[in-house]
Amino acid sequence: MSRAARAPNAELRGAGWLDALLVYRQPRVLSMLFLGFSAGLPFYLVYSTLSAWLRQAGIERSTIGMLAWVSLLYTLKFFWAPIVDRVTLPLLGALGRRRGWMLLAQLGIAIGLLNIGASEPAAGVRRVALWALFTTFWAATQDIALDAWRIESAAVRLQGAMLAAYQIGYRAALICGGAGALAIAGSAGWHVSYSSMAALVSVGVVTTLLVREPAAAAPRGSAAREARVIEWLERRAHWPESLRGAGEWFIGAVVCPLTDFFGRYGLPLATLTLIFIGVYRLTEFAMGSMVNPFYIDRGFTLTQIATVVKLYGLAMSLVGVLLAGVLINKLGLLRSLVLGSLLVIVSNLGFAALAAASAPTLLALGMVNGLDNLALAMHGTALLTFLSGLTSARYTATQYALFSSLYALPGKILEGTSGIVVDHIGYPRFFLYTASLALPGLLLLYLLRRRGAFEAPAVAAGAGGPAES
Repeated sequence: MSRAARAPNAELRGAGWLDALLVYRQPRVLSMLFLGFSAGLPFYLVYSTLSAWLRQAGIERSTIGMLAWVSLLYTLKFFWAPIVDRVTLPLLGALGRRRGWMLLAQLGIAIGLLNIGASEPAAGVRRVALWALFTTFWAATQDIALDAWRIESAAVRLQGAMLAAYQIGYRAALICGGAGALAIAGSAGWHVSYSSMAALVSVGVVTTLLVREPAAAAPRGSAAREARVIEWLERRAHWPESLRGAGEWFIGAVVCPLTDFFGRYGLPLATLTLIFIGVYRLTEFAMGSMVNPFYIDRGFTLTQIATVVKLYGLAMSLVGVLLAGVLINKLGLLRSLVLGSLLVIVSNLGFAALAAASAPTLLALGMVNGLDNLALAMHGTALLTFLSGLTSARYTATQYALFSSLYALPGKILEGTSGIVVDHIGYPRFFLYTASLALPGLLLLYLLRRRGAFEAPAVAAGAGGPAES
C-alpha cells in the first residue's frame, strides 16, 4: 500500500471563504447544533460545575481531583462500543440503531442528573460519585451513538463543518451547564440547579426524534477483510456449534475493527497515529478539574464565575469553534492542529501569570479564560476532524469510540492527580506544567507529516464517512 493511500487525513484546502461559510446552511450540519448541545450538557455537570459544588461544600481538593476519575468512563467507552455498533435495541430500535441508542442514553442522563441534584455532598460524596458515574456512563453511550450518526450522515468533506456545528452546540450546553447551573445554584440552590439541567435534556430527545437514521455503506475492502479474519480464526478454533455465532459476532465487532485500522494504514503509521491521539490533549485534561477550585481559592464568587468566566469565556468558545470549522476547510487540517496546540500553550501561560498575580482582577480573569476557551475550541475541533477521517464506515461507532477514548485516557489519568500536584507546587507552577504537556503533540505532528500523513484525502484510503452524495 502506498504512503499516500495509507494517509489517515489530508489537507482539506482550496475552498473559497464564502463557500467555507455557506456550508453551515446545510440541514445535516444545522442538526448537529442541537445534538452537540445534548452531548455537552452533562459534561460540566459531572465535572467542572460539580467540582465547584464540592469545593463550596468543603470537600478537599485531593478528593475533588480523584473524583475526576469518574469521567474515565468517557475513555473506556470502547469496551461497550461494539454493542452500540452492532445491536439494535428492542422497541427503541424502531427509530433505527443509532437513534435508538441516542434516545436511551438521553433518558439515562436525565435520571442521573435528577439524582445528583437530590444529593448532599457535605454528608458524604459516595452518593454523588455513584450517580455521577451513572450519568457519565449514559453520556459516554450517547457519544458513541451520536458520533456514529454524525460520521455516517455526511461525507468526509462536510465533517469539519459538522464538527464545528457540533462544537457550537456543545459549547452552548457548557454555558448552560456551567454559567447557567452556577447562576441558578447561587440564587435557588444546587438542587434546583440540577433539576433545571435535567429538564434541558429534552433538547436532545426532540432532536433525536426529528433527525433521520443514516444508511451507512460498508467499504468492500473492510467487508472482505472481516471475512478473511473470521475464516482464519475459525480454522484455528474448534468452537462448539452453540458458541460459533457468538464467536463470529465478537470477532466482527471487536477484533475486526482493530485489524481493519492497522490493515489500512500499516503498523508504523497506525502506531504513530495512535500515540499522537493519546497525547494531543494532555494539557486540557490535566488542568480541567482544578480551574474552578482555582477561581474559588482566589476569592471569586459563584456569581462572578458564572458571569465573567463561564458566560464570557464560553461565548468566546462559540466564536472559536465557528472559526475552527472555517479554518480547517480553508487552511487545512495540519495547520489547524498546530495552531490549536500553540494557542493552548499561550492560554496556560496566561493562567500561570494570573495565578502569580497578587490581586487578579475580573477583567484579567475574563481575558485569560476567554483565550483559553478560544484555544480549546480550535484544539478540540481540529482533533475530532482528524479522528473522523480515520474511521471505516463498517465500524464507525467502535473505531471512533476507540480513538476518542484513547485521546482522553492519558489525560484523565493525569487529571486525577492534579489536586495533589497543586498542593505540592502551587497554581503558578501547575499551569506551567500543563502548558508543557502540549509539546509532545507538536513533535508527533512533525513526525506524522514526515511520514506523509497529511498528503492525500482520507477517502483515498477508504476511511471515514459515507461516500460523497
